Amino acid sequence: MAPAFLNFKEFRRRSRASFRTDQSTDVSSYDERRSQNAASTNGSITPPSISAQSDPALSSQSKDQLQPPPVPGNRPPPSSSRYSVSGMTGIGSPSLNGKSSLPVSQYAPRITNLGENTWVSQKILLVNGTVGEAQQNSLEGNVIVCRLDDGFPPTYWPVCDSQFKALVYLMPGPNKLRFDFSSPKLANSGSSNPIHSTYITVHMVPPTNSPPLQLAILVAKDSPGVFDAVPARVAREGNNLETAIRKFRIAAYLWQAFTAEQMWRNKFGRRVFRFEEEWTTGTSNYRDRELGTMRSEARIHVIRSDKTLAEIRDLERAQQNPKATKQGELFSIAADAVKNYFKSLPGQTQYVSVLILDSHWDTASKTITGHAALGGNSGDLHLGIFGSHCLQSYPTSFEEVVPAFTDCTPTDTNFVANDCNECGSSWEAANLGIGAHLHETGHLLGCPHQENGVMLRDYVRLNRSFVAQEAYSTRTKSIGGPVSQAGECTWHRLDCLRFRSHPCFRLPNDPVLNSDASVQAWPVENGQVQVTAATGVSFIEIYPEGDGVCHTWIEYPLENGPVQRNISLTEQELRDRLPEGKRRSKLRVCIKSHGGGDLEIRDFHNLCSKASSLKLASGKSAYRSDKLGFSQMEGSTPQEFIFTSATQKNRVLSRIVFYHGFALDGLEFFYDDDSSQLFGKRGGKPGGDTFEMDIRRGECITGFCVRSGVWIDAIQVLTSLGRKSPLYGNMAGGSLHTLLPPRGYTVCGVSGSCAAWIDGFSVIIAR
Repeated sequence: MAPAFLNFKEFRRRSRASFRTDQSTDVSSYDERRSQNAASTNGSITPPSISAQSDPALSSQSKDQLQPPPVPGNRPPPSSSRYSVSGMTGIGSPSLNGKSSLPVSQYAPRITNLGENTWVSQKILLVNGTVGEAQQNSLEGNVIVCRLDDGFPPTYWPVCDSQFKALVYLMPGPNKLRFDFSSPKLANSGSSNPIHSTYITVHMVPPTNSPPLQLAILVAKDSPGVFDAVPARVAREGNNLETAIRKFRIAAYLWQAFTAEQMWRNKFGRRVFRFEEEWTTGTSNYRDRELGTMRSEARIHVIRSDKTLAEIRDLERAQQNPKATKQGELFSIAADAVKNYFKSLPGQTQYVSVLILDSHWDTASKTITGHAALGGNSGDLHLGIFGSHCLQSYPTSFEEVVPAFTDCTPTDTNFVANDCNECGSSWEAANLGIGAHLHETGHLLGCPHQENGVMLRDYVRLNRSFVAQEAYSTRTKSIGGPVSQAGECTWHRLDCLRFRSHPCFRLPNDPVLNSDASVQAWPVENGQVQVTAATGVSFIEIYPEGDGVCHTWIEYPLENGPVQRNISLTEQELRDRLPEGKRRSKLRVCIKSHGGGDLEIRDFHNLCSKASSLKLASGKSAYRSDKLGFSQMEGSTPQEFIFTSATQKNRVLSRIVFYHGFALDGLEFFYDDDSSQLFGKRGGKPGGDTFEMDIRRGECITGFCVRSGVWIDAIQVLTSLGRKSPLYGNMAGGSLHTLLPPRGYTVCGVSGSCAAWIDGFSVIIAR
């Protein structure tokens, strides 16, 4: 029998485990590389922070060469995985489930706005992070974002001053991601096996319980389907409808990523609007286009108007042509086309953001024709519109986002517009086009103008949310440089509060809210105003006279405590919150509920003063609620009375007759002696509709449900037995308000005004 030291198999096994140098790797990887390239690898094979002396795995091999390399265990916890160096040359350890158990690299990206196993409900996620330790010099390079399942191709995002920003395309379910840092200044960071890596899993649950923000491109009925672009752009990427769809889709994804990040920074979670999707050829990356890969992408509806190209382009932008006589007409044309396309039934709300493809830079008149920047609502349609004059500068895929926001190519006004002289370069045109369209989308979502943020004109800095370094700006004449979070574009806090309660921003795990989203204000004793809301009060805006935007508000967020369904306000409390010079001004107060309802009190002093109270025959005080309707129709006259049953204890309300047509004409209250009181007029349906009260059980009125806007569209009576009358009038008109007095008060009369029909309504309450 041969001596043990001549046992060839054992000798070979031991040699593979112990014969190592600083220039070698494990035998299998070395042999494979040698078969491809005979040249040897020289020099250091670890980053500066990792050496044979600091690596416990290498140290143990030198102490006991008879032991084989240790089998990797489970991966370290997420807190340390940011330094993973899977596959580092010189170690060559396998990884488990794509994640390494080896020592970590100090150059692994650190994600600052996302944690392991985060749950989101959006397709596009904005990720911020840093590379290296704080005490080190700033680093430059790239962060490569990969999916471990290769479901989306790797994307590259520049690192500037050790900061990076990246967009991540998510799919439903767990998204296992790897962030790799590479830099020519770091040894081996360009190898095929990334060594400066961070792993993270993000779970995406698509929201299906919220209405989508629809995206649409409006074209004239005879449109050629092209948008303004310089010849070089046309040759490189085209300017047809297909290209417009790709660009608009990426712009919408940027809206989504930016808004979700802003909501998260405001402590409301990553809630954001969703898009209707369709199964189509993927356009978000180059590889999908080349291979024809199908994906579920945001759907872009192409809507043909019944107007011609000449008719649409004749509608010049109001800001550039103050003498134009057709201001706002383009909004009506777009609204009509969208309504005809979606064919929504009355009462069905649609949220649609429209890109007008046929906008055109007229070099002769120096105006942008066929363009309007407007947002608002037309009945149940919430609509925002914007032109395509900046579209050529938009990115068409993820790979083009950073180049689009750093492209300093001067704007050639022989072919495209320099809108408001703020689009002197390509990246600034992308900023204004994408950002200003987001501004109009903010309007359709219910946001007014604000003191700062997107709803002012802060969108000229929108690029800063997606790049780590800003390029030269022709607008500010600044050379650019690294971008700090403080210098980024934002949504105003009040916009985020509105979004928190908006139906488009609901998350899959949000509880079902009360169907009554309305807010009501009730003046009571001692100059107080009781505010009631079934879904809870969200926030209150305070406007002193002369202020067009809100500077002072009070918040009642769900995240910080219980739902506030009933709050008390005093005039002095509100005035004390204002700057000293504004405290004597007339106050306008806007109150928002968590269900999305709102109430505007145009004169808070008048509501809580003696003007809102009256004396009953019994000597008690009664109070008028805040009035619904504007009372501004021609011939409008005030009306008011206390119910006979409230002043005479021997009288009982027996029935109510509702007079109505396309609005509420009148209410007549009949008593058991056949006497009656008429509020409004006996118009509309002849004889009206009758609702009988249960006299034997002492049924009485406890409140009203009212649909109103400028006037009173419809009304419903609520009773003490829990019954409701039908809703009489235009059931789809106005917005719904529930008038239920605060605890301890009862309805004792009605007040308001009437013209051709009722245009103002409030209830009178008393203890």
